[in-house]
Amino acid sequence: MSTDISVVVCVYTEDRWEDVLAAVSSVRAQSLTALETLLVVDHNASLLDRLSEEFKEYRRTGEVRVLANAGPRGLSAGRNTGIAAARGPVIAFLDDDAVAERDWLRHLAEAYEDPRVLAVGGRTVPLWESGRRPAWFPEEFDWVVGCTYRGHPEGRARVRNVLGGNASFRRAAFDVAGGFATGIGRDGGRRPLGCEETEFCIRLARARPDAVLLVDDRAVIHHRVPAARERFPYFRTRAYAEGLSKALVARSVGAGKGLESERRYATRVLPAGVARGLRDAVLGRPGGVGRAGAILAGVAAAAGGFVVGSVRARRGAAPFSAVEGAAAP
Repeated sequence: MSTDISVVVCVYTEDRWEDVLAAVSSVRAQSLTALETLLVVDHNASLLDRLSEEFKEYRRTGEVRVLANAGPRGLSAGRNTGIAAARGPVIAFLDDDAVAERDWLRHLAEAYEDPRVLAVGGRTVPLWESGRRPAWFPEEFDWVVGCTYRGHPEGRARVRNVLGGNASFRRAAFDVAGGFATGIGRDGGRRPLGCEETEFCIRLARARPDAVLLVDDRAVIHHRVPAARERFPYFRTRAYAEGLSKALVARSVGAGKGLESERRYATRVLPAGVARGLRDAVLGRPGGVGRAGAILAGVAAAAGGFVVGSVRARRGAAPFSAVEGAAAP
């Protein structure tokens, strides 16, 4: 297997120092050696200096490189900076608070033996800070904490979009579709927005209708979930922010593609989840009522965010910040 993969890890806070070091260590321990690991620091001079010092021994070899985000604050611009600097024909993205299993890159690389494949994502498993999943937290909403959720395709399957924290793209994808739109997704603000990878993948499929986008659930990473994100207020806030983000995606690429996967999720996966929770409650299993209620609350919050975002869009204002054209790498 000869695929060279550059790995990009976008970082922004010293609060995740140990997580970042663990992420880099997991990349360096891969069974398929990464061509390089790029740490892109999002407008944090102190963190930039600290990481540069930590990895100074790799400056000559380029095994680990530390870069400053060359664009506006936010995850999308950080990824675009990494894309522009990467030397590999395939670029993988790993969250800064996640660790990859040893064969993560090998499984991603296998799919690229098919020249039609332009993107491959993997499976993201939650690492709950409390030690186990909260009884009320439904697996159908694991996307709230950046993880693969119940209802997501299993095995190796074609998908509309990959999930951003565990994803890879052939460089040709950025050549034909540009980079990530900097008006979508997290930008360092308080609201936990998302969907930048969804918008990009839809745009990529439009630019290359023959493109194949895959998920391979053997490519596993483990994503840390801090205690604050195990609580219902964050759950509700994140679901609302997802609705805002989806409104912007629908405005950008149209509701047909922008909500294609969400319709199946909302009409089949979530009702089954509510029924499962209620059945568990009848059987006396812990958390059944809570899970059913959380699904309903999550749907309401996301729908509310989508309505607010759509109204703002119709008034000519972006739901949270102006959408900028995605810069080519």
